Amino acid sequence: MDIMPSDLKTILHSKRANIYYLEKCRVQVNGGRVEYITNEGKDSCYWNIPIANTTAVMLGMGTSVTQAAMRELARAGVMVGFCGTDSTPLFAANEIEIPVSWLSPQSEYRPTQYLQQWVSFWFDDEKRLLAAKRFQQLRLQQIERQWLGCRMQRESSFQPDETRLRPLLNKAAEGMSEAGDHTVLMLKEAQLTKALYKLVSQTVGYGDFSRAKRGSGIDLANRFLDQGNYLAYGLAAVAAWVTGIPHGLAVMHGKTRRGGLVFDLADLIKDALVMPQAFLSAMQGEDAQAFRQACIATFQRSNALDFMIETLQQTASEIAGDRI
Repeated sequence: MDIMPSDLKTILHSKRANIYYLEKCRVQVNGGRVEYITNEGKDSCYWNIPIANTTAVMLGMGTSVTQAAMRELARAGVMVGFCGTDSTPLFAANEIEIPVSWLSPQSEYRPTQYLQQWVSFWFDDEKRLLAAKRFQQLRLQQIERQWLGCRMQRESSFQPDETRLRPLLNKAAEGMSEAGDHTVLMLKEAQLTKALYKLVSQTVGYGDFSRAKRGSGIDLANRFLDQGNYLAYGLAAVAAWVTGIPHGLAVMHGKTRRGGLVFDLADLIKDALVMPQAFLSAMQGEDAQAFRQACIATFQRSNALDFMIETLQQTASEIAGDRI
């Protein structure tokens, strides 16, 4: 039975279940299916990738992909990224530079409404600042909703001190709303993130913690934070592609950083979802695979991709005043 390209996109990206990180394997088409092949001794094992229900595929060390597989992944609207060990860092010769680079499906039939709304305000510094503040307020709401939610506290035993968290978020919200430019806003963001690291490390009993990225000898929590953040970047790249907004049109990370919109979108969920899981997994001594699976499950339960897409759509509409 022939499958038309349109049939592969019947599942909305925000409802797709799978993010794959693959290493030491070959991705190819076999009998009309996209599969990855691993070698176990003298035997080769074939594993199906349900591309119609997949948002992103991250290809790690020792992987290769055929032209036919890339064609099928593109037809299904799957974002593909080449990356290093344990999904960090990402690199690919594409529209965006390291560390966030994705090979995006080239479809000319994505919506234009959101892009037109976005560019109608993006060159106005004041309106772009308003959009950045909106992102940050939604980020704070997501932290409060997830960290104090019954499900997270029940299933993960992550129970931050509410009497410390709420004043911290309220102070950040007030400071961000009063920020007069992007520099001040990013300073407030950095102060918030530092305070959150301290709170979450104390909550799980991790001890002294200092954020470091991709250096030699960094502790397990730092490694998990890097890996979880790159998974969030994958969802962010999908959200931007779905809405048709180029990654360079950032509202928070400035005009000069290519791919900044991916960072902006990932920030919506990194603190709320990745940070607690990184420290919990580190305390439990989990390996990288178990941590990634826990992160992906958390993304799915919290509808993280839906949240990113809706944030882009609503921000485009509200800041532009519905002008298209």
